[in-house]
Amino acid sequence: MKKVTGIKSIDFKIKALGHGVVNWNGPTSLTGDGGKTVDNHTLPKLRGYTNLTGKVKEETGYKYRKEATDIDFKKTPLYISQNCIRHHLFRDQAFDVHYANKSKTDDLTNMLASITGLVRGYVVPSSQNKRTSPLLIEDFVDQLGNGNFEQFGQAGERDKSSFFSKTTFGDTQYISYGSISIEQLQFISLDKKFDREAMGIKAGQGSGIAQSVQDFIQSLNSNLKPVATFHENYVRSGTIFEEGEVGILLNQDAIQALVEYTIEIISELSIRQAKSYMYVDEVLVDYNDSNKMMRIKRDETNIAVTPENEFATYFYQK
Repeated sequence: MKKVTGIKSIDFKIKALGHGVVNWNGPTSLTGDGGKTVDNHTLPKLRGYTNLTGKVKEETGYKYRKEATDIDFKKTPLYISQNCIRHHLFRDQAFDVHYANKSKTDDLTNMLASITGLVRGYVVPSSQNKRTSPLLIEDFVDQLGNGNFEQFGQAGERDKSSFFSKTTFGDTQYISYGSISIEQLQFISLDKKFDREAMGIKAGQGSGIAQSVQDFIQSLNSNLKPVATFHENYVRSGTIFEEGEVGILLNQDAIQALVEYTIEIISELSIRQAKSYMYVDEVLVDYNDSNKMMRIKRDETNIAVTPENEFATYFYQK
């Protein structure tokens, strides 16, 4: 059996800077003055944090809450969730899947020939058409731990309900990692056989869809020559029975254009929420042709910052 060789994934390390909290977790039950439980403290997302002390009142089973100041920001660091990051990364097309679900399920060509269709991924509930995202991105985890407890009061009010508190942050510095799977990026299934049909097609429609995908990718980089090829039977390398799928396969230039565009939008990502902000300062890329996924996490001296091989090809026509 012939092994798949070449660049299997593009892994990357992200360093981001900011100030304050851009991804809140909402009101949290804590212990206030006099040992009473209060629900007017707002917490940001903290990795591994629980508001419970672990002590239980034997008579009632009540679980004691922590106090608002009982937080170690090194052990439970601030983070921005990957869902928040993905939303802002593809914010321009954030609501398009909703409209595809309502009225355009018969023809998802425009959805497929877009950055949402090729990189972000989508699911259309009414038709079960879907495209699995080739982009993995982890939570952005703060490295500085500049957390602070703040008490607030509403102007003109003086009863106890008018006071509330927040855990806020000063300067922040985030580290995150991500990866783009070449296997998931290069092939678009148009077949129900393996439950990953990106869109339903009619006889003779496949080549036109492939052309639309090709034209979109060409618009990302006019210096490359992307090709999207439709075929009735693409087989995954290494399969025993060579059972294939109807689909579209992207060539080397098409993959390169999508990879470069994805890295570009990640490097330009910024989030501004109320009085806080975050922006990506640096992206370190590894064109990974080894079997050690995310090797950039363990040893940055072994990475390849430029392509040293072609992208791996996982499918062939049969």
